[in-house]
Amino acid sequence: MPTFSSFDVRSASGGKIEGEVTLGFGFGALLGFNFSNHFGVQGEVIYSSLAQKYTERELERRVKLKYVNIPLLLSLNTGKTNPVNFNIVAGPQLGIRVGSSLITSGDNGIDNPNAVLSAKKGDIGFAFGAGIDFGLNTARTIRLAMGYRGVRGLLDISDNSKTITTDSYYLLDRSHVKTNAIYVGLSILF
Repeated sequence: MPTFSSFDVRSASGGKIEGEVTLGFGFGALLGFNFSNHFGVQGEVIYSSLAQKYTERELERRVKLKYVNIPLLLSLNTGKTNPVNFNIVAGPQLGIRVGSSLITSGDNGIDNPNAVLSAKKGDIGFAFGAGIDFGLNTARTIRLAMGYRGVRGLLDISDNSKTITTDSYYLLDRSHVKTNAIYVGLSILF
């Protein structure tokens, strides 16, 4: 699940910095229940590694956040058992942060304040997407799926509650996670 993400990053002077689009990744599993051939729900568990890169004052920084995301989605289908099925999904997503890191390179002797990466343990967002799946066997129970998934975080993930030194600053500032991903996977209908 190649993932492109963005979140707001603060500079040492307090302004906001635009980061570069950086490729992250994800993988996961889903379990769904179809009420009919056209309507269902699905719960997922997805591991996502989100990254953003930016340059400030001759320093290159790469921010990484790792989450286990649990979306609960409503699914509308053109026909779940058809040879080709188009679908759209939407619903809430709970994110649990399982790691974070800040990698800094360069500086050429310039005096730079210390950036502090501090993010909350959880996030709540809105997940949405669209896809297409193809029946691979004659019974159409083994399906190849591909599509798009977006998530917009609803909560501020920055945690500015820790004590920092006077030559430090918080890197995340009123930041909300925004991701766009494509996926490819297999599913089995029971």
